[in-house]
Amino acid sequence: MRITRRHALRILGAGAALGAGVVGLRSMRDAPAPVQWQGEVLGALSAMTLWHPNRRVAERTIARMLVEIDRLDRIFSLYRDDSELVRLNREGEIAWPSDDLVQVFDESLRIAGISGGAFDPTIQPLWRLTAQGGGSVADLEQALGLVDFAALDVGTRAIGFSRPGMAASLNGIAQGYITDRITDLLANDGFEQAMIELGETRALGSGPNGTPFSVGLVDPFAPATIARNLPLSSAALAVSGGYGLSLDASGGNHILDPTTGTSPDGLRQVAVIAPRAVWADALSTAISVAGEAAAPGLLKHYKGSRAILWRADGSVHEV
Repeated sequence: MRITRRHALRILGAGAALGAGVVGLRSMRDAPAPVQWQGEVLGALSAMTLWHPNRRVAERTIARMLVEIDRLDRIFSLYRDDSELVRLNREGEIAWPSDDLVQVFDESLRIAGISGGAFDPTIQPLWRLTAQGGGSVADLEQALGLVDFAALDVGTRAIGFSRPGMAASLNGIAQGYITDRITDLLANDGFEQAMIELGETRALGSGPNGTPFSVGLVDPFAPATIARNLPLSSAALAVSGGYGLSLDASGGNHILDPTTGTSPDGLRQVAVIAPRAVWADALSTAISVAGEAAAPGLLKHYKGSRAILWRADGSVHEV
């Protein structure tokens, strides 16, 4: 069964399918009719909602964006045998990687260093073991020994691992990168209002009526309900929550601490708002693992970023 980092909860308002922790957009009265697409990107239910006075222009633009999304999926997917990432994991090294893969690995290594390894792109062996049921103590120790971002060599001519058996997952950052790529292309094409949800969420401008988009954040203790509505304009949002997707019978979820192999329990949900989705995506994971005390230090490295933290005791703290 496919394991995904995000899961869609439900669809509201403008009809956009959103990632974990994000319930939907409230309807915007007196707005031009949106042109929408819904589908799946890197295992996450996804959507694009565009506003344009010429519907045919918006429809043709979405068709072009889908071609670009497919190109990026052939780079970052863990479920396509021909993707660059799968080839890297299978062969241990690939020559002449795409610029996109190099950029995402470079950003991954940056936040891995800043977070002291709380975010680690080489976590795939641990993910694989956990998804298969966990194995023995020896199996866990072996998997943990293969998680080491410092043993990943990234260059424009080649990307490779220094030890056999290592593998990477970019599910904690690639969706944000794809979201940014599509949003930037739309902006370059002259679009001023769009809501892009490709595993992560990014608002291009404000809603067509001039007010911010209103995005619902779920209550992590009752994920079918909305905890609060978040105004979002010209910004990105990513949410990581220790609920909804269990990887094993012990209750471990999709957020794993690379140093222990267990799911951290200090924070129930982390929502990060940032200028770019790739930042929000990686930060939400890093903060979930590193904990509340580390959040201010991590956020200061990404100008304009902030976080909403749901603690295990039910209280909420903003950083």
